[in-house]
Amino acid sequence: MYKPLFTVDFGTPVSEAVDWLTLHLGGVFDAISSVMTELVNAVLFVLTAPHPLVVTAVFTALAYVAGKWGFGAFTVVAFLIIQGMGLWTEAMQSLAVVTVASVLAVAIGVPIGVWAARGPVASAVVRPVLDFMQTLPVFVYLIPAVFFFGIGLVPGVVATTVFAVPPAVRLTELGIRQVDKEVVEAARAFGAKPRQILREVQLPLALPSIMAGVNQVIMLALSMVVIAGMVGAAGLGTVVVRGISQLDVGVGFQGGLAVVFLAIFLDRVTGALATPRRRRARKNRTRPAAAADTTSAPASAPEPVSASA
Repeated sequence: MYKPLFTVDFGTPVSEAVDWLTLHLGGVFDAISSVMTELVNAVLFVLTAPHPLVVTAVFTALAYVAGKWGFGAFTVVAFLIIQGMGLWTEAMQSLAVVTVASVLAVAIGVPIGVWAARGPVASAVVRPVLDFMQTLPVFVYLIPAVFFFGIGLVPGVVATTVFAVPPAVRLTELGIRQVDKEVVEAARAFGAKPRQILREVQLPLALPSIMAGVNQVIMLALSMVVIAGMVGAAGLGTVVVRGISQLDVGVGFQGGLAVVFLAIFLDRVTGALATPRRRRARKNRTRPAAAADTTSAPASAPEPVSASA
């Protein structure tokens, strides 16, 4: 029988740390639980108080602004199908959890990304933590959340928030680092202070990358919401888990189809937020060239002079 050279027990100190935190910081966790519940209930009230057709019309308007008529037509059909499957309330519950978790993840991740972009030491500290978080199995996020907050909605929101933070950090750092150094030096030469350079130069130029990070945060949050249904978080995850536990393929398929509709809608809407800036930039670049072509066309094609004339 093989005997290891030495043994390492990480589980015992981690369990003792969780027990200590639960015993001495129970009031803090209760306060966080109350805030999370109120935030999700507020968003859920906004989504469920109007008639579902009114909410569908608002989503369709957002889709038209973000895309074209085709995406608007898809949005109408998708949300009408969700209503027809009787999953409207569950879909809005998932959307409320995704909204709260994504806002919290962006509020946490973007400042950390800005800090990581300020120097190599900060980046060296943040990067291994992000690598650890992104390689950690998804279900592991649920374990400490359940220990601290019990079973229900709150551990699902907390686990989803923590799981969705890394893309916001990475893409914010990447976007700021990709800002042209000559532009930053020019702003510094004109006397701009570091906070002015960050607020008026680096963050606006890094906005497409930051918005890509927001898009990834929302997608990860939606994927985690389904898994959070295993700990009692209300929404489409509960429907999918019920389909698995009861071996009901139809229920599981309908829950999964509603998740796909939500994912496509959120992906297209958030992905289009940075697009108008690029379109306006392209128009501004093409207009002078077009004007130059129209003014130079008569001069570049003179009428040939006939030798007989």
